[in-house]
Amino acid sequence: MLQETTYAGMLGQLQRFTAALVANRADLPHLEGTIARLESLLTQAQQAAMQQTALAASKQETSKQLRTLLFEGRRLSTGLQALLKEFYGLRSEKLAEFGLQPFRGKKRKQKPEVPETPEKPEVKPADSGSR
Repeated sequence: MLQETTYAGMLGQLQRFTAALVANRADLPHLEGTIARLESLLTQAQQAAMQQTALAASKQETSKQLRTLLFEGRRLSTGLQALLKEFYGLRSEKLAEFGLQPFRGKKRKQKPEVPETPEKPEVKPADSGSR
């Protein structure tokens, strides 16, 4: 018998084995209690598999709902931030309470100091044939 490694595969293997045992129940009266226990375990495993499938679908739906709510929340929050900046003013320190950066001006860039370079003397071409 091939050993399955997935839950679905193991469940299918147990279903087929249990069905074979039930079909031959008359030949195996001494295993009646064990077969009944296996049937009970199989029923519980099937219910757990159905519950797992339902929860996976529910998880996907919940994740989709969370994504939508967060998107709408961020969109609304951005609008409110703009309204707060308008109400308090861009430079108000009150904006820091809302986690917003007040405008404090730009730092001026220092001009890099350029060392003075001495001027190079002009080189005049020599007259070579005007005599």
